[in-house]
Amino acid sequence: MDAFLWAFRLAVLVVVVWGTIGTLRLGRYTSEQWLDFVVFGLAQGGIYALIALGYTMVYGILRMINFAHGEVFMSGAYTAYFVAAPLAASGFLNRHPLVSLLLVVVVAAATSTSVAVLVERVAYRPLRRAPRLVPLITAIGASFFLQYAFRGLYGSGFKAYPEFAVFRGEWQIAGVGILRTQAVVLVAAALFMFALYQVVMRTKVGRAMRAVSEDKDAAALMGIDVDRIIVLTFAIGGAAAGAAGVLYALVFKQVHFFMGFVPGIKAFTSAVLGGIGNIPGAMLGGLFLGVVESVGPALFLDGLGIVAPYQLKDVIAFTMLVMVLIFRPSGILGERLAAKKA
Repeated sequence: MDAFLWAFRLAVLVVVVWGTIGTLRLGRYTSEQWLDFVVFGLAQGGIYALIALGYTMVYGILRMINFAHGEVFMSGAYTAYFVAAPLAASGFLNRHPLVSLLLVVVVAAATSTSVAVLVERVAYRPLRRAPRLVPLITAIGASFFLQYAFRGLYGSGFKAYPEFAVFRGEWQIAGVGILRTQAVVLVAAALFMFALYQVVMRTKVGRAMRAVSEDKDAAALMGIDVDRIIVLTFAIGGAAAGAAGVLYALVFKQVHFFMGFVPGIKAFTSAVLGGIGNIPGAMLGGLFLGVVESVGPALFLDGLGIVAPYQLKDVIAFTMLVMVLIFRPSGILGERLAAKKA
């Protein structure tokens, strides 16, 4: 490998180790604060993982990066706001929080599913046999189209997501105080990921998806409706993104038309980190990125004397993306793809 790239990796490693030692010597953070960082990172990583599932499933079946997936995530959360806000204004949201949350998640998932399926039918299906650069450019175009379409529909301002009173405060778990919102997001993300994994690995539809992923022509000869399976893949990925959008709104408490861009790129980073095309890898990559992004600024940068380390959390995330692409493009759990699949 190029000596310059090895020097780059060594430099990053030295910065990380130096910064970590410096931070630990300073002793600025208590064990409770480190635990808070980890729990927040896991909750954030669960959201990344749910979005990353859409990227990795579409890549697994079509060998394309669906850059419009961040906007699929945005569309569900943003639309569900117009259900959550009236529920909060009428008081129903806090009188019946479980029913309200379920309703908001269903609306978000249905909206994101519809948008994902529509994008597949209009923008990607006609280009299925085109050179790989063409659908990639189309995906970028679809991303911008969705951003500005929703800006036109819902406005360009930030909207404050209603807060569930039942999720305020902390729960004491094993003597440790954990914010209720983060605990709910973490548990919900884990349940969604488990359900999606079971669908893909244990059901007839999941087997058909894996067969199409291996070889579309052979799958068609075996009687599998390839178009239907691709639509189902987009629908499942869209539903997961919609649910992730509501969880994101619970944590960050606001929505806007551009909210899908950065989480979408982070989720793409998660998918690459875990091994794009690999579903457990996407989950692992999301959780890993979430924890590193939460813990990393304080652990790696505080000891270097950087005044506002959290301003650089995106630098850490995207440095990881670059490092993975250069040194391990197959990711943590990714297979080494055969030439015809890569």
